Amino acid sequence: MALIETEIDARGVAELRLNRPEKHNALSAEMMRELVAAAARLAAEESVRVVVLCAEGPTFCAGGDLAWMRAQFEMDSATRRTESRRIAEALGALAALPQPLIGRVQGNAFGGGMGLISVCDMVVGVEGAKFGFTETRLGLLPANIGPYVIARMGGAAAREVFMNAKIFGAEEARRLNLLNRVVAPEGLEAAVEAEVAPYLACAPGAVRESKALLNALVGQVSAAQVDMAIDALAARWETAEAQEGIAAFFDKRPAPWGTKAGQ
Repeated sequence: MALIETEIDARGVAELRLNRPEKHNALSAEMMRELVAAAARLAAEESVRVVVLCAEGPTFCAGGDLAWMRAQFEMDSATRRTESRRIAEALGALAALPQPLIGRVQGNAFGGGMGLISVCDMVVGVEGAKFGFTETRLGLLPANIGPYVIARMGGAAAREVFMNAKIFGAEEARRLNLLNRVVAPEGLEAAVEAEVAPYLACAPGAVRESKALLNALVGQVSAAQVDMAIDALAARWETAEAQEGIAAFFDKRPAPWGTKAGQ
């Protein structure tokens, strides 16, 4: 079974679907490889006019896969850095899509799921969904997603939620520039379709060139920023704090800082 599925309708609207609902669409190494490959195929397909990023099941994306995280826990620093780059490559491939990318967020998103939201051109989310940059609870950093998250949110909004692992709702996510629209779950399909339809009345080449121009004018995430984030996370993995945080997570016990905070 493919972990990333794509489907293109007769109008040229492509669905790029996370398909690991039994694991809350947590991003495994294989899933990220498939995501890069699928994005490359869609980018090269001239008939595709709009891409909708969506997910199977009740959760949009729970972040990094636990088994993948556990494997990194045992790696040497050089191998861990290589593995760590996977999510940056997946986000970069989505950000580089020449077509408009619309996020259809039907449920919760944490960690890496926030990165997926941040590379979309516009995002529709449902009432009741929860969001958060939860990495610091584990002693880690929201590093590899960071360049894309900050590019979307802006620095002032990011300062509210980037460092504190706060869980917040859909309306707060909209205020923080992560979501563009918040709708009732039963209205999600219609709301996404309402965002797709205007593009289909436009010249496809003009839409692509408009997106390229927009990216050039507002500034794109640079390779140097991505490398800086990867280096920051690699260094953080080596700290005693990160080692204790990850160990506590897998042992299902509070990390020492959580205990001190009264959690």
